[in-house]
Amino acid sequence: MTANDFRRLALSFPETSERAHMGHPDFRVGGKIFATLGYPDDDWAMVKLIPLEQEMFVKSHPAVFDPCTGVWGRRGATSVRLRPARKPTLRRALLAAWRLAAPERLVKQFDADS
Repeated sequence: MTANDFRRLALSFPETSERAHMGHPDFRVGGKIFATLGYPDDDWAMVKLIPLEQEMFVKSHPAVFDPCTGVWGRRGATSVRLRPARKPTLRRALLAAWRLAAPERLVKQFDADS
């Protein structure tokens, strides 16, 4: 997985836009950030999950996912090592993060279309 692969996957979800936050590209839906790219360096990304989802991804793919440090990590912010990540796994994590941030009407529309 490359940074551009991550970017394409994140932008594939409805009404997602790319902006920047603290000098790093971020991905938003409904004005809320659900993923970032390039922190702490270009080999990493981050997805915002609920703690239970974070635990599941970390346990099933420990070479890819790692809780962020501090309070953010305890609340579900999850670091992603891009190189070992595979598209289906990362798409599931990004979808979970997108669903958490997206307005309810958009989630319902997405579910109906899927």
